[in-house]
Amino acid sequence: MAGKVVYHYLAIGRLGRGEVVNLFLKDAGFEIEDNRYAWDHTWPATSKKLQEQGLTRTGLLPSIEYQGEVLTQHIPILRYFAREVGGYDGETNWEKYIVDAVSDIHIDWRFKFVANLKGATEEYKNEVVPKYYNLLAQYYAEREGPYLLGEKITYADFAVYQSIDNERRIGTLPSPLPEPLVKLEKAIEARPNIAEYIKANK
Repeated sequence: MAGKVVYHYLAIGRLGRGEVVNLFLKDAGFEIEDNRYAWDHTWPATSKKLQEQGLTRTGLLPSIEYQGEVLTQHIPILRYFAREVGGYDGETNWEKYIVDAVSDIHIDWRFKFVANLKGATEEYKNEVVPKYYNLLAQYYAEREGPYLLGEKITYADFAVYQSIDNERRIGTLPSPLPEPLVKLEKAIEARPNIAEYIKANK
């Protein structure tokens, strides 16, 4: 067992950036104490309380309690645990750069995705989304796959997978999805711990 974490996130099912962290931790074999908070009129008060408790500085989630520390921001959390377990990252400086670059592309996409959650604009659907997935496909097509670095999964793969899943859930995923990303999605969902979680949380 990789260890125990206390996970704080919104009760929004498999949507959102916190789900990326959840999937990663499950894949890596961490024991997770799952704490969910309602995303409704009570959230502002809950957010303030979590800040007062030192569980988030920004008032946003996810946050993770681990070995006496509190971690926030989804991509830095993934990077932290990749280093913690000694995997899920590139081995050479160049490979680490590729993983970081794709993660940054994901962060840029996510900012626009959140802005379109309550109703996607035509610009988002017809320009932003195709550009994002075509750009990702260029990176994924450089190796046999199914992951960004070939057969070696990285934390960036979870972020890209989550973007695909979330776009599908709100009806903005492009069709057809580029083949390298189809391969990624299938590979992630076939991983034992992820497959078990998805089966129980469709």
